Amino acid sequence: QIHLVESGGGSVQAGGSLRLSCTTSGRPFTSYAVAWFRQAPEKARDFVAAINWSSQVTEYADDVKGRFTISRDSAKNTVYLQMNNLKSEDTALYSCAALRGLGSLRNRAQEARGQGTLVTVSS
Repeated sequence: QIHLVESGGGSVQAGGSLRLSCTTSGRPFTSYAVAWFRQAPEKARDFVAAINWSSQVTEYADDVKGRFTISRDSAKNTVYLQMNNLKSEDTALYSCAALRGLGSLRNRAQEARGQGTLVTVSS
């Protein structure tokens, strides 16, 4: 089974940037597409971004397009989420998940996910 651990969260002012990391262990990293999700207080968990195993396909939620970039480094078994021009509405617990199956990345089943890292954006 694959295991995922997130890091890089913190507090930042609106307009600032953060880079989140999702480091994996266990089953081969290249076997999986990986997605980032976020959950704000008292809200549902939402899809943010995803990347396939070869980095050739990426998907983004509409509200982060142009501001967030997902990438992966297979040598480090890590997926990154670069977040720029952060807004107060980006405040949430961000978690990553290993995806399985075919089709649209955002609709794939999650085989495993991490505990999350908290991002707080103050205005």
